Amino acid sequence: MASKFTSLVSGRFSRRFASSSAASPRVLVTGANGQIGVELVPFLRSRYGAANVLATDIRYSPVLAPAGPFAYLDVTDSSAVQKLVVEHGATTVIHLASLLSAVGERNPALAMRVNARGAENILDAAAQHGLKVFAPSTIAVFGASTPRDMTPDPTIMRPSTIYGVTKVYLELLGDYYSSKFGVDFRSLRYPGIISNKALPGGGTTDYAVEIYYEALKKNKYSCFLSANTMLPMMYMPDCIRGSVELIEADRSRLTQNTYNMTAISFTPAELAAAIAKIKPGFSISYAPDFRQKIADSWPRSINDERARKDWGWKPEFDLHKMSVDMLQELGKTVKSELK
Repeated sequence: MASKFTSLVSGRFSRRFASSSAASPRVLVTGANGQIGVELVPFLRSRYGAANVLATDIRYSPVLAPAGPFAYLDVTDSSAVQKLVVEHGATTVIHLASLLSAVGERNPALAMRVNARGAENILDAAAQHGLKVFAPSTIAVFGASTPRDMTPDPTIMRPSTIYGVTKVYLELLGDYYSSKFGVDFRSLRYPGIISNKALPGGGTTDYAVEIYYEALKKNKYSCFLSANTMLPMMYMPDCIRGSVELIEADRSRLTQNTYNMTAISFTPAELAAAIAKIKPGFSISYAPDFRQKIADSWPRSINDERARKDWGWKPEFDLHKMSVDMLQELGKTVKSELK
């Protein structure tokens, strides 16, 4: 049975996408068990047909595997990447496999292998087999020398984390493969992504997911960032829709390979206030840890006017609308856990 999210996205946004039934792409998704993949894969399967979307990861998924093709894939293994691309007859690779900011700082060597070597192997396969590649980047590519307010697409990128370094490499390598080998490479610099399905995955922006769980369970939360740390964010339905819009956009409309994309910017204090309007009595305290330094090097807000102009990007969720939906959907999960 399709999830509420898949049905919501499919119904709400079907008018925005041209019909793909005539020639559905054959899609291979790496890192499918991650925060984005667990929601993007079901949506793609509902859109293109389950058999056309191969989900891959280094961990088995009891959710994704029964609903469509699933395979083990370590993206650092180039021969394994090539093998699955050929076996699946892939025309598009959505490369999500990556170690996030906080996890990467604890194991930089592993982050280099997964994030950098993985990108190399995917782009090599794309060059050899004529594949379209969508591989998300991140606001972590920016750094302390980047303008922090309304950060533009072309700007200084001097990241302070290995995660950010590997994503700058991804962007530049994608540009190189595009100009040198004609690879159709597309990327979005994701802000913090807030999901009511996937648990936090080791990112600096994950407080904005944890806070809703704690609001429902304890009606209070201790935040690992300071009260006034403003960061750009996006609700998952907007992220999925925007990503697919870019993947499916006519290449002639695109003026660059990598775009900024954002929806709302807020601080932990502002998010807590939004939750308190829905759950009276909710309280928040602050105990900043090592992630504070990471957050302080990132933009407060993002300028995504090029995405809006080139392929019509426009978010639908503001802070209040997102909070209402998050608490409603997570409430079902928490209630089930407490039974």
